[in-house]
Amino acid sequence: MSRRGNAALLIAALLAAAVGGCSGKAPTAERPHPPDRSTSATPAPRVPEGRAPTKDFAVGVRQLKLNRDGDRPLPLTVWYPAAGEAGGDPERSAAVADGEFPVVMFSHGLGGRPDDYAALLTRWAAAGFVVAAPTFPHTSRGADGNVLDVLNQPADVSYALTHVLALDAAAGDPLRGRLAADRVAAAGHSAGGVTTVGLFTAGRDERLDAGVVFAGTSLGVGTAFAGATAPQLFVHGERDEVVEYAAGKAVYDAVPWPKAMLSLTRGDHGRALLSDGAALRVVAETTVDFLRWSLYGDAAAKDRIPTDATRGGLATFDNHL
Repeated sequence: MSRRGNAALLIAALLAAAVGGCSGKAPTAERPHPPDRSTSATPAPRVPEGRAPTKDFAVGVRQLKLNRDGDRPLPLTVWYPAAGEAGGDPERSAAVADGEFPVVMFSHGLGGRPDDYAALLTRWAAAGFVVAAPTFPHTSRGADGNVLDVLNQPADVSYALTHVLALDAAAGDPLRGRLAADRVAAAGHSAGGVTTVGLFTAGRDERLDAGVVFAGTSLGVGTAFAGATAPQLFVHGERDEVVEYAAGKAVYDAVPWPKAMLSLTRGDHGRALLSDGAALRVVAETTVDFLRWSLYGDAAAKDRIPTDATRGGLATFDNHL
């Protein structure tokens, strides 16, 4: 059997146990690639000058209909900073706030959908990020549950990213002129964490400047991290019942770039991401400041990360940023 076949069987064995458990619930032109920023022995991340927002935003939400190759429908939920007073529920098709906002591509877990993670993703949008989350055709809730299709999802995310970034130049689109298209991160949970790791390994998308992996592993996509330096933040529960903590830690250990790992001492496979509570607040504050540093160049946010991560004694933090 081929190496790819073996990897597919391994990922199937791992993720089959997570059906319904990953989430906790039963043509535009391509953007030109940036100049080559190949890694050296200990490369510094490409962090832009600090331009981070000084306030929270209201949050808007919209839907895009995408389809890769004509047979992979990828409905896309986009949360974004909106005009108006911060707080409250996301407003559908609200006016976009003034500014230029980095993009974060988020990948849901097996048996999940983007809305399952709204408690976290709306916090990112309120902090000044455009968050785009595809619903995958075979691993979302209500789909056929083909776990092997996870291996196709990094290409889905890259396809969706191309379309999101194209909105910055699309006549009449509300996001025209509002995207910081040179500052992009990828994030994902469980099977979406596998997808995210794949975007920095076998399916490296050089447009990505940072990654956030929740309860992820490398099965099927490997740990051959490649291309330009991209800081990584891993978040994993030490009591994860689906993806063993040791499996996530092994991927983290293989990252050659600036990195950190938030280990939730009593955390499971990720229910802390799905509903408000003390653990979600720790995860939200830590990830927001990581994204503010890696995509806005906010040095003060980087300094806050260790405090964010250990607040309340809910987690430990291994810091190599």
